[in-house]
Amino acid sequence: MGQKIHPLGFRIGITQKHKSSWFANMKNYSYLLKEDYLIRSYIEKELNKASISLIYIERKINQIEIYIHTARPGIVLGRMGTGIDILRKNIEKYIRTKQKIRINVIEITEPDKQSILIAEFIAQQLEKRVAFRRAVRQGIQRAQKANVKGIKVQVSGRLNGAEIARKEWVREGRVPLQTLRADIDYAYTTAQTIYGILGIKVWLFKTEYMPKLKNNKNNTTN
Repeated sequence: MGQKIHPLGFRIGITQKHKSSWFANMKNYSYLLKEDYLIRSYIEKELNKASISLIYIERKINQIEIYIHTARPGIVLGRMGTGIDILRKNIEKYIRTKQKIRINVIEITEPDKQSILIAEFIAQQLEKRVAFRRAVRQGIQRAQKANVKGIKVQVSGRLNGAEIARKEWVREGRVPLQTLRADIDYAYTTAQTIYGILGIKVWLFKTEYMPKLKNNKNNTTN
């Protein structure tokens, strides 16, 4: 089961939540969904060096609030804090909306606990023509220093420029993909190398939520 379903969508409502928070009727749903996609695509393209792990969108009556979780808030804010205003104006022009847009920047204190940032680090190393085994090992070591309970990394494609594409993975610690109460952080990205595109998948096992035991009144004694 862990290999057949998206580990984040599998846990929505248990350990994960949606990346957008809004309600719409049937007529406007597809339009707002596309608008969310355009906002995220634009921010990821413009701030591709800002180490962004999550873009959370919350809609109100006449306002769109965007929460950008980043490990490098200085790149998002820009000089004298003008980067936010420029980004907001560009997004309004890009999606052609009359609603007010508000951008909040949230700094990530532990970037090595974010699967997307580990995957992007490995992708950057592969694009610099570092051997894939070494790049994967460096990514795993960074996650282990952040005290995660387990990590699994899979790299696929023409590894080290081989003629035949293949798939290899490494796991350290526990990564229980079938346990719903396990807090699994998953990410996928690609590396644009001179010999083709390599796919990188990262699973991080952060913690396990144990169910709260309810007190049984029949077993309690005065």
